[in-house]
Amino acid sequence: MEKEINIRPFLDGKGKITQLPKKLKVRLIVLAYLAEKFEIGRDYSEREVNAVCDAWHTFGDFFQLRRELVDYGLLNRERDGTRYWRPQTGPDPAASEKGI
Repeated sequence: MEKEINIRPFLDGKGKITQLPKKLKVRLIVLAYLAEKFEIGRDYSEREVNAVCDAWHTFGDFFQLRRELVDYGLLNRERDGTRYWRPQTGPDPAASEKGI
């Protein structure tokens, strides 16, 4: 059984990311936490992605956050950068409640 990873040391009292962990496994969990701030099924412009990332961290590098979200497949992006979206990564809880 795998130990649950605590990301609280990387968040402030408001839930904003204060730093990215060096260990990849923990870093991916922190990035997944950030990815949850994006709605599934909604398209975002680069400016909107930057705004969400900026609102959820305190260390002033939303560019790095955006890049890593895309690099690790937590956000998808058109090749020209005109559209970003959060991929459907599992069953939609709302759909399963309706028996879909």
